Amino acid sequence: MLFYRALMSLAAPVLVAGALRRSFAGGRGGESLAERFGGLPARPGGRVAVWLHGASVGEVASARPLVARLLTERPDLWLIVTSNTPGGRDAALGWQLPRVAAALAPFDLRWSLRRAFESVRPEALVILENELWPNRLAAAGERGVPVALVGARLSARSAARWRRARGIAGRVLGAVRLLSAQDPGSEARLLELGVPAAALGPRCDLKALYTAPGPGAVPPFLLPEGFRAAPLWFAASTHPGEEAAVIEAHLQARAAWPGLRLILAPRHPRRGDALAAALGRAGLSFARRSLGEAPAPGTDVFLADTLGEMPAWYGAAGIVFVGGSLEDRGGHTPHEPAAFGAAVLHGPHVANFAEAYARLAAAGGARQVRNAESLASAIVELKDERRRADLAARGRAALAGDGDLDALVACMLAILAEPRGTVPA
Repeated sequence: MLFYRALMSLAAPVLVAGALRRSFAGGRGGESLAERFGGLPARPGGRVAVWLHGASVGEVASARPLVARLLTERPDLWLIVTSNTPGGRDAALGWQLPRVAAALAPFDLRWSLRRAFESVRPEALVILENELWPNRLAAAGERGVPVALVGARLSARSAARWRRARGIAGRVLGAVRLLSAQDPGSEARLLELGVPAAALGPRCDLKALYTAPGPGAVPPFLLPEGFRAAPLWFAASTHPGEEAAVIEAHLQARAAWPGLRLILAPRHPRRGDALAAALGRAGLSFARRSLGEAPAPGTDVFLADTLGEMPAWYGAAGIVFVGGSLEDRGGHTPHEPAAFGAAVLHGPHVANFAEAYARLAAAGGARQVRNAESLASAIVELKDERRRADLAARGRAALAGDGDLDALVACMLAILAEPRGTVPA
């Protein structure tokens, strides 16, 4: 632990410089130095506070059903939601739920966290998925604040890295009071690394609880009707190394399906310039969302290089390729495209959501591709509306009801009902 803290102290000037640069540039939706240094909103008087943290937009968005239920069950509850990105913070603000504040997550520095804990004074710290920051977890343990790992996910690769620092793992994971994992593998790895067996709770993948917004929830100006009227496919949350295959697949599929259009949303919007250059080299016309451009009816590609607008693209496209799966990034969630009734395509690397993809495979509810050629072939095959609708229906049915929110809420309420003095540090 001392070695990690020394490394973070050495990294502090770099973190501060990066935050200053983004702040002055107004980048990534709005950086807040005060929040990065622990200046979180103060707990209101007479309220029970819960600090909930997720990495970015997807993780934070997945927690909305849990947050809404907790607020209903505990009228005295107040939540502060933090995220590593402005997009995640803004996603929580966009819920417009009562008694919810949102901020950027403090740096994992002891003095920043000390300020944050003193301001929020949480009764519980809820960590979404795999945000296991050692100083934050240790600070909770030192203050007797119970930690809940919700939708917890830990890959075999990440677990191997944690094993090399087993002393840190045992110390920080010992503060966990509730472990609600996404899948059996993550659950076993976290228990082996030091989460107390008594903390084991119901498995729940929060992203499986995602509900597509109703008609009219997505602003129509994001995609003009002329572009929406064309056959559309969506490459979602792509990573470096995948876009070349996506672009080549689009060129091949378009040759067999005239008028086909592509919506391309990189996982990291800051790569928009590089992707715009790649599209230009491929001879494809495009519009960029980050520049406020709207695609014309004949535009080949809409480059959706922004955060927080994924529902608009899911709702428009009948076919979705889930990124992070052709390159070995573990794959992203299939729950959202399935909830929108899209036919799901993905690559072979889906370890992050292995159980969900296994269910899709067993039900014939998704199609695995390997490269540009097989991706193009799958898209063209789904030109047949009946095949597309069948694949989408099978996918939605395979993932329906995946996640026990009632049991998870009951566990969270039990933790909040415990006197703080009985929670071990």
